[in-house]
Amino acid sequence: MPDSPSPPPSSAPSRPLVLLLSIACGIAVANVYFPQALSPLIADDLHVTSSSAALVVTCAQLGYAAGIFLVVPLGDRLRHRGLVTTLLLVTGSGLALAATASSLPVLAIASALVGLTTVVPQILIPMAAGLTDPRRRGAVTGTLLSGLIGGILLARTFSGTLGQWLGWRTPFLVAAALALTLALVMAATLPRTAPSTQESYGKLLASSVQLLRSEPLLRRSCQYQALVFAAFSAAWTALALFATGPRYHLGTQAVGVIALVGAASMFATPVAGRRSDRDGPDAVSLVCMIAAIAAGIMLLTGSLGGVVGLVGLGAGMLLLDVAVQSGQVANQARIFALHPEARARLNTAYMTCAFLGGSAGSWLGVRAYGAFGWNGVCALITILAGLALLRHALRDRSTAPVVRVAATNVSTATETPTSRTYRS
Repeated sequence: MPDSPSPPPSSAPSRPLVLLLSIACGIAVANVYFPQALSPLIADDLHVTSSSAALVVTCAQLGYAAGIFLVVPLGDRLRHRGLVTTLLLVTGSGLALAATASSLPVLAIASALVGLTTVVPQILIPMAAGLTDPRRRGAVTGTLLSGLIGGILLARTFSGTLGQWLGWRTPFLVAAALALTLALVMAATLPRTAPSTQESYGKLLASSVQLLRSEPLLRRSCQYQALVFAAFSAAWTALALFATGPRYHLGTQAVGVIALVGAASMFATPVAGRRSDRDGPDAVSLVCMIAAIAAGIMLLTGSLGGVVGLVGLGAGMLLLDVAVQSGQVANQARIFALHPEARARLNTAYMTCAFLGGSAGSWLGVRAYGAFGWNGVCALITILAGLALLRHALRDRSTAPVVRVAATNVSTATETPTSRTYRS
């Protein structure tokens, strides 16, 4: 079980620090996503099939899921500054290895290593939540997630464009330089924080699993995000194959352009955060699931080809991005209210489930595209989002616990409940 909370910090993060953390989240998480636009270029250069090259994306996501489970709990045990700096240095080394890989197995291993260590956002977000007044926690979380979303979506624009001009290795080299630079910045600017627990590493890992078993709201949030993020990953992994295939005959740069349109979703997450603070996470989750289903239907227009098809793809991907990322804001607002002293471990359980879902979605998306074409991918997206909506409709409203958000008095290090409650 989580141990007793440590005294809260003496001050909340400043706006410049929140902005810097948001940028750091975007740069770090981009390393998991920018290979999605490079699969056709990797396939051509390494003389493998496109579906085989897509394994690079799957390995990065599996590595990320493993890193969330194995590394992120250390955010409750170690000082954030040293942990974040070390992870970024290792990430930069892994990206450099990927850039020089001469075969697909080496590239896949390097991608898994990058995924394992580029979990910095999942350490920074709980850290920022712990430094923030609970009444503003959703808004601050939404701001950091907007940076994370920008990194996810702009990563494809960056890699697709740069890869088209200079080859697929160049994005990896640039990403390595950015990771090493960010390591220096984080070492100089992150606030000094004290660990919230002295538990052993083994107990930290066990605690994440125990929280998942004991907290119904955590399990439900995990189920929501695993299903919707699987739909998101299936769409983006298959889109690179579809846009460069016989229907459109476009280059990887086109995937980057579509991602650039989708980057507008980063402006939605602060709004979702404020709505979660005001109305509760479930209201936001419901809207996001319905939007994800609508996105799957809208993406069917991509099969029409031409300008109409491209507009439909851009609009559908934008709607899906907004749904997935805004839903994440609601889910994290829900789970961060459970145990203030164990936010990193709560986030570990949640994000591990989410990225296992994302990895499965990438694999399923490639298979659906190979077997049924783009329409099959759209059907997969709609089914996965529909399952999340069904889970939401079947939630237990009569016996579910009420989660009260604690308002921290930083001068006396005590907590008193506010009037705001979130129901399952």
